[in-house]
Amino acid sequence: MDKNQAYVQNVTIEEVPWHRITTAYDMASDFPEFFNEIWAMDSLASVEDALSEIMNDIEHQGTLWHSTPFAMIFLVRILDHAIAETQKKEIADYIITTLLDFFELIVECCYDFYGEMEEGDTEAALPFFSDMLKEEYLGSENEDEEYDLSIFEENEELFNSCWHYSYQTLLFGKPVLEKLENTPFREKAKELLEML
Repeated sequence: MDKNQAYVQNVTIEEVPWHRITTAYDMASDFPEFFNEIWAMDSLASVEDALSEIMNDIEHQGTLWHSTPFAMIFLVRILDHAIAETQKKEIADYIITTLLDFFELIVECCYDFYGEMEEGDTEAALPFFSDMLKEEYLGSENEDEEYDLSIFEENEELFNSCWHYSYQTLLFGKPVLEKLENTPFREKAKELLEML
C-alpha cells in the first residue's frame, strides 16, 4: 500500500480543516455534519438534503474543488457503510443509488479534465494527497475572512490535484464497488468499475 492509499484509508473527518478548504460556493465547514447525517440514516429527508448539499458543493459544471477529493474519501466510506446496512435500512438503497450515479459523474469530470486517465498518471498533481492541506493552500482560520480564490486557481499542482486525487480515491475504493456484485446494484457498479 502506498502513502496516498494509506492516507485515504486512515484520515479522519477531524483531521481535515473543512472550514479552510473551498467548495463551489463557500468553504466546506458544514461537511462533517452532513457526513454524520448520511451515516446515521435516520431520516430520508435529512439524508437527501445532506447528499444534495455535498454533491452540489464539490462538483459544479464539471469543476472540482479543493474539498472534492477529501469529501470523496468519506463518501466512499459512506457507500461501504450503506452496503452493510442495506438489509436493515431502506435509506441505504437510496444512498447507494445516489452515490453510484454521483461517482460516475466525478469520473466523467476527470476524463473531461485529463482525457482518459491511467492509473499512476499524476499530470502535475502534488505528490501526496496530504500535501493539499499544506498551510500555503488553506484559507484563513478566521471563517469571517473571505477566501482568496487565487490560492486555488493559480496553483496548478493544487488545482490538478483536485481531479487526480478524486479519481485516485475511487480507484482505491474499487473493493467497495466489488461488494455490489451480487446485489441489485451490480450493473451500475460494473459500469463504474469499467470506467475506472
